[in-house]
Amino acid sequence: MKTWSEMRAFPLAIRLLLVNQLGVNIGFYLLIPYLATHLGENLGMSAAVVGIVLGVRNLSQQGLFILGGSAADRLGARGVIIAGCALRTVGFALFALGDGLPVLLAASILSGLAGALFNPAVRAYLAAEAGDRKAEAFALFNIFATTGALVGPLIGSALLLVDFRASALTAAAIFALLTAAQAVVLPAREVPASKGSVLGDWREVLANRAFLAFSLAMVGMFTMENQLYLLLPDGARRATGWDGAAGIVFLVGTLANLTLQMRITRSLKERGTRARWVAIGLALMGAAFVPPMAVAGASGTGGGAGRAALALVPVLAGALLLYVGVMIAQPFVMELIPEFGRAELTGTYFGIFYVVSGIAAAVGNTVVGWAMDAGTHGAPWLPWACCVAFGLASAAGVGWLHRLRALPVRAVAVTA
Repeated sequence: MKTWSEMRAFPLAIRLLLVNQLGVNIGFYLLIPYLATHLGENLGMSAAVVGIVLGVRNLSQQGLFILGGSAADRLGARGVIIAGCALRTVGFALFALGDGLPVLLAASILSGLAGALFNPAVRAYLAAEAGDRKAEAFALFNIFATTGALVGPLIGSALLLVDFRASALTAAAIFALLTAAQAVVLPAREVPASKGSVLGDWREVLANRAFLAFSLAMVGMFTMENQLYLLLPDGARRATGWDGAAGIVFLVGTLANLTLQMRITRSLKERGTRARWVAIGLALMGAAFVPPMAVAGASGTGGGAGRAALALVPVLAGALLLYVGVMIAQPFVMELIPEFGRAELTGTYFGIFYVVSGIAAAVGNTVVGWAMDAGTHGAPWLPWACCVAFGLASAAGVGWLHRLRALPVRAVAVTA
């Protein structure tokens, strides 16, 4: 109930963007997690070709965030959000209608470009509309995004009982509805006349050393968040011997997010500085991998349901701590980004932030993947230890930047 009351306190534009993010994640996660299986098993493509299709989608999104951010600054975030949703409608429809490699590559490029457009634009619009309540707005954004990431795979798994095309067409229909809703309801805002060139904007942002250092420090946050879909589900399956255990990890995290996110953000906003809470959140995210690491290599199979449930407890504890760490850090990270530079470049700052942190996180995920492979040869604790190190290193990086007074220093609030 508190979540809904908080949502109603914001203007219509923000409420629509929150619902939009719910729909975006439902549409995305009901399709993309099953795409590799469809390409390999249904279409008979080799692992190399599957990797190319998935890699093209990821590269076209991660590499073009900067274009989406600049477009939001110069053309207006509203139009870029609508264009991004429309492109994803077309891209996901192509996944349903085409079996040939050229069509699938086109679908991957369009769906990736769509994310590159609307992700920074949505955050720029949200930051502008929220005013002094950016942290609360981004906290709600996190709730709706997390809920969509849980609901999407559940719908997708049900639709796969029909076939993959049903999933793709459903996802396309969701994005089509979002496109129409935003075109009708999302208010247009006047876009200030741009001074200088797009390249000049990029140079200005890239010359901001504090911002770049902060973006690199976030490698830990993005790497650890991604383990909600890689290491933690794998740990749950290994601990219990049950594939469905991964779903319990997502369910626990989503319920915690729904019940705790707004309470945490409102409480912390009244105390201390944002940098302090970002660092604490990152450290807690790193600590989240300690409980699973302590029992890594143990198996819950062969001892009945009771032993499997007991073996799952450390993994669930780690997942809960990770979600809480994200709930602490992420709203304040999103609130900080626009304050590194001019308001006219908010979209560009978000775009470059996601390019830098996305590339860094890809490297981090590669390290975790290597550690998972290496850990099968007598060191099952290794990938968990890597994530602990990422969390502590990122927390130390933010703390160091704060001590150097390199971060925007406005206090969130003053305690009594």
